[in-house]
Amino acid sequence: MIVRDAMTKDPVTCQAKDSIADVAGIMRSRKIGGIPILDEDKLAGIVTETDILKLLKTKGPSDDLWLPSPLEIIELPVREFINWENTKKALTDIREKKIADIMSKPVITISPGDDIEIAAQRMLEKKIDRLCVMENDRLVGIITRQDIVWSLAGGKNA
Repeated sequence: MIVRDAMTKDPVTCQAKDSIADVAGIMRSRKIGGIPILDEDKLAGIVTETDILKLLKTKGPSDDLWLPSPLEIIELPVREFINWENTKKALTDIREKKIADIMSKPVITISPGDDIEIAAQRMLEKKIDRLCVMENDRLVGIITRQDIVWSLAGGKNA
């Protein structure tokens, strides 16, 4: 079986100038975990749920304390407040940033005529869940781990 038989043709895409909030909204509404990002009609990157979740990473309280001193007992709620403020700021920043700021690049791709075993191996080696399918420098599809499993089970590509 080849990639063309299992891939999703004409995948949902977004433009590099789109906001992170807009792309996240499309991912939610379409129930997809990753979207190829185009610059005009050229593949520029890919964004996954993981890329978006990384934006919310904030520094926690210091882990180098052995026993809290009285000053540190007072300081801990302040640190937690600062962490909460940082999280709120990260959420606000999401609305202002462009998806190009967080997209993964270069994109790992595959050709539609390649065997799905090659696609599966590439996903395992690179620890990714999807590959953009390229033909003549044009995005023609996307193949996910789920697509491969369903095609091997004889299921219909959704």
